[in-house]
Amino acid sequence: MTPTRVVAFGGGHGLSASLRALRHCVPGLDLDITAVVTVGDDGGSSGRLRAERGGLPPGDLRQALVALSGDHPATRRSAALFQHRFAAVSGGGGGGAADPLAGHAVGNLLLHGLTELLGDPVVALDHAGAMLGAVGRVLPMSRQPVGIEARVRGADPDRPDEVRTVRGQHQVAVTSGTVESLRLTPAAPAACAEAVTAVRAADWLIFGPGSWYTSVLPHLLVPGLADAIVSSPARRLVTLNLVAEKETLGLSLPDHLDTLRRYLPELKVDMVLADSTAVGDPAAVERAAESLGARLVLVPVAVTDGTPRHDPAALGAALVPVLGADR
Repeated sequence: MTPTRVVAFGGGHGLSASLRALRHCVPGLDLDITAVVTVGDDGGSSGRLRAERGGLPPGDLRQALVALSGDHPATRRSAALFQHRFAAVSGGGGGGAADPLAGHAVGNLLLHGLTELLGDPVVALDHAGAMLGAVGRVLPMSRQPVGIEARVRGADPDRPDEVRTVRGQHQVAVTSGTVESLRLTPAAPAACAEAVTAVRAADWLIFGPGSWYTSVLPHLLVPGLADAIVSSPARRLVTLNLVAEKETLGLSLPDHLDTLRRYLPELKVDMVLADSTAVGDPAAVERAAESLGARLVLVPVAVTDGTPRHDPAALGAALVPVLGADR
């Protein structure tokens, strides 16, 4: 029997939660999982590597690989190694110089080294996936890194009505203003061909959860990927966030859905999945879902300790009847 082919879009912790949830589906469903990851990160270890050596920022790609890593004890140790971050060593730089390894994740350095060795980030990611026994494939949305820019109103608290351009994924993510528009630089990056192929062959496309402006929407701004998303015969599912992040303060859950249509007007969605305690007014979310052609499904998918995080087991349990339904 042919496995159900699922493509999940995003970056960072949101995509990791989605991938871990899909892992929880695997005992009950035969899934072929592909993660398509944003390549706009310019902060932390990824930003340093990008600035100093070029190439794709590896952090979000690393997190996706780890989320899909296998369960064998050896691969779990390898996953822990990928996530290990070097602490600063007192006096390690000599002469007061900064410690060049401090803050870098081992997996970031390894992915960068593999890309230099093998000459292609997709080949490097496939090799790293084999090292981790990954139960799916991780692909970049583009083979070229992108910049993220936003027009933000009130980025300067002293000038609440002023609209200015905020540049860089990190700065957009932490902006205190209201994002009014989003764009990539270059404006039309080439889509990763393998990602386009996966989208066109998929049974399900999954968007979210995650940072809406910096992890979810960028995929819709890559022309080749957007065309594949619209023309794919797959069904489409949106998983909504539990709370607003700094970049989306003032953006309601219905607004989250409206922005998908704003940046890709041809997008049709089959299902919107939201936590039953996080939606506020379900009627408003339902109307926004229906405007995309989707049905709203409310289920408890948050962890029970009160923190705004998706529980991979609960989210996976919610996804099983959805992904397993007959077309």
